[in-house]
Amino acid sequence: MSHHYVKFDHVSYTYPNGFKALDDVSLLITHGEKVAVIGANGAGKSTLMLHTNGLLTASEGRVVIGDIPVTRKTLPQIRRTVGLVFQNPDDQLFMPTVADDVAFGPINMKLPDDEVERRVTMALKAVGAYELKDRPGYQLSGGQKRSAAIATVLSMEPDILVMDEPSSNLDPHARRLLIRQIEEFSHTCIITTHDLAMVRELCPRTIVMAVGRIAADGPTADILADTALLDRASLL
Repeated sequence: MSHHYVKFDHVSYTYPNGFKALDDVSLLITHGEKVAVIGANGAGKSTLMLHTNGLLTASEGRVVIGDIPVTRKTLPQIRRTVGLVFQNPDDQLFMPTVADDVAFGPINMKLPDDEVERRVTMALKAVGAYELKDRPGYQLSGGQKRSAAIATVLSMEPDILVMDEPSSNLDPHARRLLIRQIEEFSHTCIITTHDLAMVRELCPRTIVMAVGRIAADGPTADILADTALLDRASLL
């Protein structure tokens, strides 16, 4: 079985305040798929994403990445496999410079210095941000922060890329660059977004979430043509 697949097996998750954000979610995303997860605010999209690399652990059911169940013991291996880009890029930019942020993951993987340097250069060039390498994150525009945050994940060379609302607050140029970056990522990619035009362009498959459950899962063209479904999911 490919280590690039993502499986949710009857996963439920309840936050400490009692809110049930995921309710018996089952899905399988296979090697090389680009899949969109859409739904209204509060539908469970971000909670789903946080389960893919163990930032949240299922209250019921299990999440499996390849052949590896997501558990506390397997987290180091899971997080080398799954790269998660948060909705707010400031959550991933905390070092003195962009280059330091991008190097943080490879350094913690205990890679040799020359390999760390290679990965930093590769990741920043991939997102068109190499000229930002010596700048602190707080000096960047929204689009530049988003690119830098993506680079922090690409430097880990993940097999699975998970992106939570990646196009939010981007201007048209930055959004186009983002789409090109996702197109060029050759492995499994999961995107949560309200940007249905980007979904149509990038993702052959779309999962619709509503109140913590999967409301629909199918070809993007069919999902986006179903106005009654989109209306029920508060997407119109």
